[in-house]
Amino acid sequence: MTQPVTTRDALLAAAYDAAVSGDWARTRMVDVAAAAGVSRQTLYNEFGSKDALAQALAMREVEEFIAGTEAALEAADPDDPIEAVGAAALYTLQRAADNPLLKAALTDDSSGLLSFLTTRGEPAHAAAVASFTRYYTTHFPELPADDIALAAEAISRLTVSYLVLPTDVPAETVAARLADVARRFLRKDPA
Repeated sequence: MTQPVTTRDALLAAAYDAAVSGDWARTRMVDVAAAAGVSRQTLYNEFGSKDALAQALAMREVEEFIAGTEAALEAADPDDPIEAVGAAALYTLQRAADNPLLKAALTDDSSGLLSFLTTRGEPAHAAAVASFTRYYTTHFPELPADDIALAAEAISRLTVSYLVLPTDVPAETVAARLADVARRFLRKDPA
C-alpha cells in the first residue's frame, strides 16, 4: 500500500522537477504551486520563501542519500570501521554521479542551489555527521567518541568536497582515499 502524497511532497516534487530542468533561477513560486496543483498561498504557508523551499529540497535529497548510505552499510555489514567508511563513501560517490539534482546544482551557476551544499550547507553537513556518528557509536562502540566525532566531521566535509569538485579519479579510488583518512582518525595505524 502506498502512502498518500502530502502537499509538502507534491511541492517538493514540483520544485525538484523545476530544479533538474535547469530552470530554477527563473522558476517562480507560482510556477511550483501550479505544478503541484495548489495555490501560491499554500506554497508560501508551507515554506515561506523560495529560499526555504530550496533548503527543504536540498535536505530531502541529503536525507535520501543518508538513508541509502545507512542501508548500504547495513547490507554490507562491514566488520571494520575503515571498511565501513570506504563502503559509505563509495555508495555516496556512485549515487551522486547520477543524481539529477546535484548535476543541476553543479552546472547552473545562476540557480543558487549549490550553496545548500557549500556556504549554506550546515544543515546537510550536520545531518551527515549525525548519521556517521550514530552508525559508528552503535557498530563500533570500542572506538573513542572523540575520534568518531573528528572522523565524522572530516570525512563528511571531504566527501562533499569530492561531490562539488568532481575529479577524474574513479569513485573506488576516492573511497579508498577517504577510508585511508578515516584510518588515521580512528587510530588504525600507529602514529
